[in-house]
Formats: sequence, C-alpha cells, structure tokens
Amino acid sequence: MGRIFTLEQARALMPQVMATTEPVYTLAASLAEELSQAEDDSDEARAEDLRERLQTLVQSWQQSMQDLEAEVKGLWLVDFDSGYGYWCWAYPETELGHWHSYEGGFRSRVPADQRPGVQA
Repeated sequence: MGRIFTLEQARALMPQVMATTEPVYTLAASLAEELSQAEDDSDEARAEDLRERLQTLVQSWQQSMQDLEAEVKGLWLVDFDSGYGYWCWAYPETELGHWHSYEGGFRSRVPADQRPGVQA
C-alpha cells in the first residue's frame, strides 16, 4: 500500500505536480502535432521517431509523478490516496479540488468538500 495523504498534504505537492506537468504537456502537444504531420506526409521514419519521443516523454512524466508518491491514472491525470478514495487532479486544473471513491474513478469525482462523510 502506498502513502496516504490528507488533502493538505496532497495540495502541498501541487506546485511540483503542475510545474512538472505543464511543460511536458506543452512539449507532448507539439510532438503530437509533428507526428500527425509526419503521418500525413507518410514519413514513417520520422513518425516512428516522434512516437518514441512521445512515449519517453510520457514515461518520464509518469515517473516524476510516482516519485512524488502520486498515482498516475491516465494521461495528465493524477490521484493521491486519501485512505478511503482519491484526491483527484487532471491537467489543466489549477488546484487539487476533487475526490472520488476507489471504485468510482474519475467520472464519479465530486468537489473535495462534498465527499461522503463531510458535514456541510
């Protein structure tokens, strides 16, 4: 079992998460555009090189998130285990403000202050 985070602990890591994710996302978008053009031009050698670069870039981002003890649940989607679900963040959100159960996943997330067990 990995690290359990309070909302405050997870939020404290968000400057690092965002500072890592934003430039990687921007570079990945640029590489994906180049890849699309290479595929349109039937330049398979260039396309393969770009696919490899994209894969390496994404794997590097995933490792950076894991080094912060976050769980990567998808491309640009990071969860922090709360002990009873996950604090959930997806790029380009500007803050960590959602939660979802272990079973529910991203589509079932709710604002963190509306998670089950929180009194209004």
